[in-house]
Amino acid sequence: MTAPAGAPPGAHRPPSIPEQRFAVVDVETSGLSARRHRILQIAVVTVRGDGTVLDRWSSEVRPTFGRLGLGRVGPSHIHGLTARGLRHAPSWAEVAPALLDRLDGAVFCAHNVRFDWAFVRRGLERAGYRPPDATRLCTMRLSRALDPDHEQSHRLADVAQRYGVPIDRPHDALADAEATSAVLPHLLAASGAASLGELGTIGGCLEGQGTRWPSPRRPPFADRLNGRLRATRRTRR
Repeated sequence: MTAPAGAPPGAHRPPSIPEQRFAVVDVETSGLSARRHRILQIAVVTVRGDGTVLDRWSSEVRPTFGRLGLGRVGPSHIHGLTARGLRHAPSWAEVAPALLDRLDGAVFCAHNVRFDWAFVRRGLERAGYRPPDATRLCTMRLSRALDPDHEQSHRLADVAQRYGVPIDRPHDALADAEATSAVLPHLLAASGAASLGELGTIGGCLEGQGTRWPSPRRPPFADRLNGRLRATRRTRR
């Protein structure tokens, strides 16, 4: 990339929206509270703003509650996940490095991003990481901002249907992440934004700042313990 006119030597222009990398995330959880419940399944589809798919990844997660062992899985009739099926899934601590590797350098994106972000942030804190205030894009808020007269539904299934995007397995993390990543370029194009800066002025759809994440290596035991203590303090508030 070349620097814009008047920029300091060695400076690089920020990527345009079509060039920007987005990590589209979806989680299936044991409940609605990031403090009391756990992620059971997580998926990340990495795309550019022009819709080019760079990577697909997903993992089930064994829900653990400290020394209590395997936790409850919540509404299996919705997400289809069971305690028996998750018994041998990797723990969150085992999944975290692969997740961080995909989030680093990308805009964290989800449909109702505050929900997914709250669970990912809390899970990483419990594992001893210190998540940054990462740049986060909410496709639901962006869709609403593009409908100023409030004439349409902005549930993922309805947004996907408007853009001709199928969802083969609703409430499956990878299927929902793929659907969100497929509607994303349509929403970005409709927004007319040429950069993240311009996108940030539209309907509060963009929060946070920066795309750099901590090392994907698992933190030392002391850091993991401190992370669990921080998460416990927040839970008790």
